[in-house]
Amino acid sequence: MTAGVAAASLLASPVLFADFSRLGQLQDKGFSISAEARLLDTDAPVLLGSINPARQMAPASVTKAYMAAALLNRFGPQHRFTSQLVSSGAIDNGILRGDLVFEGGGDPGLTTENLWRLVQRLQMAGVNEVDGALVVSQWRFGPVDCITNDRCNARTRVTNAYSAPLTSAGVNFGSWCVNVAPSQVAGEPARTTLCDSQLPLIDIDNQVITRPANSGTEISAERVTDERGDVMRLSGQISTNAMARDIYRGAGDAAEETAQILLGMLNQAGISVRDPWRVTSIQPLASAKRLAAVDGQPLQELLLRTMNYSNNYMADVLALNLVETPQAQLRQAGSALEVYAQSLSGHGPVTLYSGSGLTTENRTSAHGVNVMLEDMYLKSSLFPSFVAAFQSPANGVMRFIRRGSSTFQNNVMLKTGTLNQPFAVRAVAGYFRTASGRWGVFSVLVNGSGNTPYISWSEVLDPLSLDLDAMILAN
Repeated sequence: MTAGVAAASLLASPVLFADFSRLGQLQDKGFSISAEARLLDTDAPVLLGSINPARQMAPASVTKAYMAAALLNRFGPQHRFTSQLVSSGAIDNGILRGDLVFEGGGDPGLTTENLWRLVQRLQMAGVNEVDGALVVSQWRFGPVDCITNDRCNARTRVTNAYSAPLTSAGVNFGSWCVNVAPSQVAGEPARTTLCDSQLPLIDIDNQVITRPANSGTEISAERVTDERGDVMRLSGQISTNAMARDIYRGAGDAAEETAQILLGMLNQAGISVRDPWRVTSIQPLASAKRLAAVDGQPLQELLLRTMNYSNNYMADVLALNLVETPQAQLRQAGSALEVYAQSLSGHGPVTLYSGSGLTTENRTSAHGVNVMLEDMYLKSSLFPSFVAAFQSPANGVMRFIRRGSSTFQNNVMLKTGTLNQPFAVRAVAGYFRTASGRWGVFSVLVNGSGNTPYISWSEVLDPLSLDLDAMILAN
């Protein structure tokens, strides 16, 4: 259905001159489109434009908007996820008589800074020695089965950070970080160390060579897992006058990474642990007492980072927190998101397998996305935290959205989604303010197929920005 036909059923207004005609030309290239834009602050719905608004399409990372809305509705903007150290043992003259259990609270933003606070608070609780083991409990969720090729392959080898494994007891976004700095003399190997520990927690296979000043810096990195455990393999070059670089790669097992980092911190703080660490999926005993705890950032802060950087690890960990039963899996998290979406009047069909949108099995429509966006707009206590997580093109964290006219750049707040396999997906949704200050929502889902080529973001955003410009200026 074209925008002109849809608008004909509404009262005559300037919206008749604004539609998705430019974006719609992608259909001539073999791409499928579901698009819809409408005004919000009106007594009756005012449709500005649409193309197959009810068609079920893959939304890619626009899924994260559903995740953010569902989390805010469930927990509220100021909710914090708590990670803690517990034990069933007694403290006897500074000695903890039993295992020290790290109980992961499902905090996707947990960092080594938080772990240091836990260690400090453990010392304040009077523990100087552990007569037992360090146990990392991921009973809430983890290990989480992989449902996409990138996460499945990442169990043995990975060249990115976004494929990090999922657990309720992860730290540093489930990734190892290695700092690479030049040597003082050209020709020598670069200097490397873990960003978060001076201890050699994993092997670093360093093949990065220091080159003369202004020679350029090019570093390739992959994490492999073999009989030694996780290994960071680095190659390339770094100039003598270059700044040090932090290189992030997903760990082989995020809960094991937490155990290694936390044990190293305990040792550095002078708290000895008698037995080797281990990871469990068993919930601590009811008799276990809290020895130390740390609260994460408020949910609204986590969502800002998750949405702005489209962080897949954080999105899926957050979505897993929607599952109330232990040992949650991604499909259960997706089901929780489906229940939320289906509770919205007029939403229509939806299929969600994860909170990140990494799988093309996720399906929704432009109309459904707009229903969700409108529902959040009408919730005065939640909307400020929700819309703050969307990007303005003029100030976008992602450079590819910094395009279009000043009208588009300054009157639109959006979330994008990108997939290239098994077919191309370019999705974008969000809010806009019209020339007269009215609020509107828009959603555009563009899907390719096995027969369509790769599509660049400029091929989608350039015509979309012109279409939205017309809608904004006409209202």
